[in-house]
This record gives sequence, structure tokens and C-alpha cells, in this order.
Amino acid sequence: MGFMDTLKKWFGSAKETAGDLTEKAGDVAGEAWDKTKDVAGDVVDKTKDVAGDVMDKVKGEDEEEGGQQ
Repeated sequence: MGFMDTLKKWFGSAKETAGDLTEKAGDVAGEAWDKTKDVAGDVVDKTKDVAGDVMDKVKGEDEEEGGQQ
């Protein structure tokens, strides 16, 4: 009976440890996902700003060329 009790203890402990690790991994993954969304949002905002600046330049150059003809 001692051997079976030892096995149950080992497997019970392993099960608890796996559960704890799974929970911690979920927390870390959630935090990583939140940071990824923040960075992606910043990239999108910056891209819109740059694209807007480029469009303004292109429109300005078109107007300058149109006035000189």
C-alpha cells in the first residue's frame, strides 16, 4: 500500500503543478496579447499619419505642377 500512496502523491503533485503552470501561462499570454494589440494600434496610427503626410505632399505637388502649365 505504501507504494501506491507514493504514486498517488507524485501524480497528485504533478497534476497541481501542471494546473498552476497552465494558469500562469494563460496570464502571461493574456498580457503579451494586450501588449501586442497596443503596439499594433500604435503602428496603425503612425501609418495613417505618414500616409496622410504623403498624400498631402502628393496633392501639393500636383497643384504646383497644375499651376505652372
